[in-house]
Amino acid sequence: MDSLFDHVHSSEVEKSHIPLAARIRPQSLDDFIGQEHILRQGSLLRRAIEADCFSSIILTGPPGVGKTSLAGIIAQCTESDFIAMSALSSSVGDVREAIAKAVENKRFSGKKTVLFIDELHRFNKAQQDSLLKDIENGNIRFIGATTHNPQFYIIPPLVSRSQVFNLNSLGKEDIIKLLKRGIEHEKGFPNETVKVADDALEFLANACEGDGRKSLGALELAVLTTEKNDSDEIAISKEIASECIQRRLLKYDDDEHYDTASAFIKSMRGSDPDAAVYWLAKMLHAGEDIRFIARRIVIFASEDVGNADPRALQVAVAAMQGVDFVGMPEARIILSQAVTYCATAPKSNAAYKAVNAALVDVEKDRVAPVPMHLRDPHSSGYNPENAEYIYPHNQKDGFVKQEYLGTENKYYQPVDRGYEKSIRERMDYWEAVRGT
Repeated sequence: MDSLFDHVHSSEVEKSHIPLAARIRPQSLDDFIGQEHILRQGSLLRRAIEADCFSSIILTGPPGVGKTSLAGIIAQCTESDFIAMSALSSSVGDVREAIAKAVENKRFSGKKTVLFIDELHRFNKAQQDSLLKDIENGNIRFIGATTHNPQFYIIPPLVSRSQVFNLNSLGKEDIIKLLKRGIEHEKGFPNETVKVADDALEFLANACEGDGRKSLGALELAVLTTEKNDSDEIAISKEIASECIQRRLLKYDDDEHYDTASAFIKSMRGSDPDAAVYWLAKMLHAGEDIRFIARRIVIFASEDVGNADPRALQVAVAAMQGVDFVGMPEARIILSQAVTYCATAPKSNAAYKAVNAALVDVEKDRVAPVPMHLRDPHSSGYNPENAEYIYPHNQKDGFVKQEYLGTENKYYQPVDRGYEKSIRERMDYWEAVRGT
């Protein structure tokens, strides 16, 4: 439980162990890179900071976008003491100790205290509850940071008492600006002349997926592992930069998992095979379970393609069996075939809507009794005197005018696309026969 900016060490050896991202942390809002949507002049958060009138803030966003740095800057701008802790390693006792310190500061010096808790979603309900009273009575000014959606991972009473601000992944230009700061900053690489090629900066900006901390870590690794040239400079080329990020690792937490799967399904539904394959590739690169992907395709083939192209389900089921049998990396080919087939197939959700509508009627209304002529002759309620079932195969065209439900409800409504157009024509013919 230390102050964010308490990085004074007794030896140069200790200083050398501080990561570049920590050494060059911004010290003011003017130094902060990115997040213009919440920090531009006149924005709500900026006004709240400059007017020193906030009580509780929750910062949400992906890793490496400046949540911790922003919390420290807020404390400095409001001339508050700063206590930082991580929910990963802190207990309710740690929180109570921090609050007691804040109360003592307020009582004896009149100074406010910002309590910053990183990874706030890691706190359980009781731990989050322990903050509420002291936020309300002004003992602490609370700032929480989370990579998860607060609506789902933070208790409602804490969310309702807080202003929630979403930080976005850093853009390419923001990352390049951040890397240049790391090179030029007096605490970046003192006593060293570092030259980084433009294409190396571009590579790091693209490869780090909007994560500023990751980009600075890669830059630092490149500098520390590169020998000086004849001009006594450390020259970082694109090749050297790429060695520091052997494989482009995507941010793929729970939110990304669901967001990407959603985009994948919606792209197939929208008949865009290129977008669908792109999201497929993202999931594969991130290490998504290929059986999960295959299951989603099977569901899609029935829910969204349906009888407009019955072969889609056959392709999807075959793909599900194939990827389980073959495995990666060849499974990507099978998945791509199934995805492109489903994306370009005619679409109908008529079968999906039909069963949902029927389920609603079964759940909310009295369940219709089975007509006597449809009952099993061996059942106890069967009465042969009232049973007049006619076997359709003994009739012309294999169809007979006969009641099967006893209601006027129409659940299955085929569309005029693909094979389902033929189904509709056939159903219209049967309907006409029933009406004669």
